Amino acid sequence: MLLRFLWLIVAVLCLSRGTNKRVARSPSQWSRTRSLCAHDVSVIAIKKKRTKKKTNGSTLRLGPHHVKEPFKRFGSFVNVTTLVSSSSKRRQRNMAAPGTKSRLFRCVKSILYALLFITISILTIATLRTFSLNVNVGLQLADWEKTNQIRFDISQRQREEVFTNFKEAIRIPTVSYSPTDINATALHEFSRLLRKAFPTVFSSSLVQHEVVADYSHLFTVQGSQPDLVPYMLLAHIDVVPASESDGWDAPPFSAKEIDNFIYGRGTLDDKECVMGMLQALEYLLLKGYRPQRGFYIGLGHDEEVSGLNGALNIVRLLKQRNVHLSFLLDEGLLVVDGVMKGLDGPAALIGVSEKGSATVKLSVTSAPGHSSMPPRESSIGILAAAVKRLEDNPMPMLFGQGPERGTFEHLAHKFIFPIRFLASNLWLFAPIVGRLLALKPETNAFSRTTTAVTMFNAGVKVNVLPSVAEAYVNFRIHSAQSLQEVLDLVDSTVGDQRVKVEVVDGFDPLPVSSYSETSYGFQIIKKSILDVFPQLTVAPGICVANTDSRHFKDLVADIYRFIPIWAKAGDAQRIHGINERISKKNYEDIVGFYFTLIQNCDVKELPETHSGVHEF
Repeated sequence: MLLRFLWLIVAVLCLSRGTNKRVARSPSQWSRTRSLCAHDVSVIAIKKKRTKKKTNGSTLRLGPHHVKEPFKRFGSFVNVTTLVSSSSKRRQRNMAAPGTKSRLFRCVKSILYALLFITISILTIATLRTFSLNVNVGLQLADWEKTNQIRFDISQRQREEVFTNFKEAIRIPTVSYSPTDINATALHEFSRLLRKAFPTVFSSSLVQHEVVADYSHLFTVQGSQPDLVPYMLLAHIDVVPASESDGWDAPPFSAKEIDNFIYGRGTLDDKECVMGMLQALEYLLLKGYRPQRGFYIGLGHDEEVSGLNGALNIVRLLKQRNVHLSFLLDEGLLVVDGVMKGLDGPAALIGVSEKGSATVKLSVTSAPGHSSMPPRESSIGILAAAVKRLEDNPMPMLFGQGPERGTFEHLAHKFIFPIRFLASNLWLFAPIVGRLLALKPETNAFSRTTTAVTMFNAGVKVNVLPSVAEAYVNFRIHSAQSLQEVLDLVDSTVGDQRVKVEVVDGFDPLPVSSYSETSYGFQIIKKSILDVFPQLTVAPGICVANTDSRHFKDLVADIYRFIPIWAKAGDAQRIHGINERISKKNYEDIVGFYFTLIQNCDVKELPETHSGVHEF
């Protein structure tokens, strides 16, 4: 748009100065023109009176006057009229040249002035936006509907009970190895723990409990106002494998406490949510709470292996009952503290979408043979070259075309300069910010579809040429791309008919949930975060991993992904890694968050906004 505007200005200026072919002349210019015309007429008259010429052709005799000029054009005389006319035209061009140069100079000067004006205007707008943009103000200044809030105030005995229940959950190895290989014994043991740890939840007349697909759980909590659309809280029971030999400071299923941290697989993914939700509901019911808005709690048992038995069967059950949800909250993004460079203070990121995924198999087949007589190109070499092309040609930069734009705009006022200036004006600087993010793997994931070569298989013996070479490449698809677009780019980048490209599995990115000031789910979650953690800044974000929530997209338009886990630098690598842990204070805050969120959802409508956004 800026370039089009610039060219429009330039065109107008040039047309205004160069469209008229008749150029105004000064009196002196008209005088010189008349003199030239008179001179040409006199020369023509002299030509008519021309007398004989000498045959040796060195001198012309023109009447009484003698104009001596050598002519040696193959023994013939030059036409005097033509000579004089061309001389006259040269003099006219020489006189016109200063005017043309002057017009060109004025045009260039006008262009430079226009560029300067546009630059100053853009910088002024960008500066004003930098100091005025604060999209977090809005509903924080509004008058929220009053509800009967019960304070999260637990005794020391209850606090110890909270930690005891959580540690028992961590000690149960509910590991999922594959869709057909799960720890059924551990899952049954976990079901018994839930009944023991939360007796009020299982005995309350307000709560209906169902076991789904043998190991998953669905809790239906009745609301006193059935006309209010229900919502859902989602979590999963299973965990990924872990071994103490990998370098853990404590056995991964011991729930050992070190320096007020509880260590164990599932402390961050995702038993803190499972136990935190039910613990909050247990204490609310004990205090006589009855929700106005009904809700569901869903606990899947196979999320780590795609959730095709647990979450998917919960979805089928709800579809049979024609259930529609106002919003859904699942695991996802965290509270980041000191993780984002240049951000002043911690921030809570609410995932409003998930990247899509595709696993592609590349294979090359060739005739086997002895290594003593190798061909010019082996199956391994051909495949390696194809894989290298994929790594050397990453997917296109798409920063600013997905939810990551909202992340930076919501956090812009908390960044230090000059990052604040860039983040506040992504309409201008998105390409620059995107290229800066692409410099690091952890931030590059927000800028584009990522390419990861995860498996490479070939060969059975050192002296045998392999007949087949295979590689598996995993793509996490940006919100602005589709699965088919990625597959088309893979085909064109590989560009070798000897390499067979097959899609093992894949799905498109999830739709982006609303995060405006009129979005009920986002604003209720945001309010609950600020009620518990008032020092935080809240922003939307995108999940680069996938959760069970993707199976629920037919039941609900707005799906959010957030856990109030306080993550400092390096903590994100503990998820699915070694030394997974959570502080006791943080787990207690998680219980308090769900305790607050359930009550905040009794708000029927959002208040009118007082937006802090200023658009230019």
